[in-house]
Amino acid sequence: MAVLPIIIAPDPRLKKKCTPIDRVDDDIATLMADMLETMYLAPGIGLAAPQIGVTKRVIVVDASGKDEDPAPIKMANPEILSASDELWAYEEGCLSLPDHYAEVERPAKITVGYLDESNARQELEAEELLATCIQHEMDHLNGMLFVDHISALKRNMILRKLTKAKKLKAHDAAAD
Repeated sequence: MAVLPIIIAPDPRLKKKCTPIDRVDDDIATLMADMLETMYLAPGIGLAAPQIGVTKRVIVVDASGKDEDPAPIKMANPEILSASDELWAYEEGCLSLPDHYAEVERPAKITVGYLDESNARQELEAEELLATCIQHEMDHLNGMLFVDHISALKRNMILRKLTKAKKLKAHDAAAD
């Protein structure tokens, strides 16, 4: 397994729509395992393939708590089959937007269909944090970030701060 570099916004690669995969083969299964390792190390509770520069419809999530056993879920071609009318608000963050958070409302419960790491068709009912995490990662597959769900003012403020941080980091690296 390998730890992969995570793309930080703003970056045009994070705005690309991802392509479905034909099947989960050994390469995709390895990608899923690498993504999971990268996510845990970051640390995070979800990671989408475009966040590591791969424009395929693949996500990994694990919304288990600190005192719970890990419960990793690897999904290819996830699709929401049903969603509740009831909404759930959560202060979301993102590994591609480090240290920035905003409250986002999403359906509280979803049913998602996907291919697992063995290429088997699965369905999962998720609610609250897990549902939010899956929807957040699925947004990445469509070129959306959680800041696309908040006001333009807040979104632009966060993206300006990230741009400034990237420039400062590049300047510091060039000075070394």
